[in-house]
Amino acid sequence: QVQVVESGGGSVQAGGSLRLSCAASGSIVSITAMGWYRQAPGKQRELVASISSGSTTNYVDSVKGRFTISRDNAKNTVYLQMDSLKPEDTAVYYCNVRGLYSSGRYNLADFDSWGQGTQVTVSS
Repeated sequence: QVQVVESGGGSVQAGGSLRLSCAASGSIVSITAMGWYRQAPGKQRELVASISSGSTTNYVDSVKGRFTISRDNAKNTVYLQMDSLKPEDTAVYYCNVRGLYSSGRYNLADFDSWGQGTQVTVSS
């Protein structure tokens, strides 16, 4: 199995910055995509940013120009640098990692793993 652990959330004033980290561990063979989602109270979970194995990035319109997603393939880690934070960025942020892992001798299987979530609070 694959475990995903996030870190870096917290509280900040509007205009401030935070950096989220997410590390995947386990019998990972390859990672195809990594992404950050968020869910605010009373709202559906939305994709904030994603990055492919070829480092192609995608952002929701509301964070373009303010957030930057990056990955370190050697460490199976993805980062989300969040600058110029706004109160509407307040949410629980979740990391998602998808790829292939070794499920046993000669067996490979797909995985789609989520982190436990980290709270980001931006005050005005």
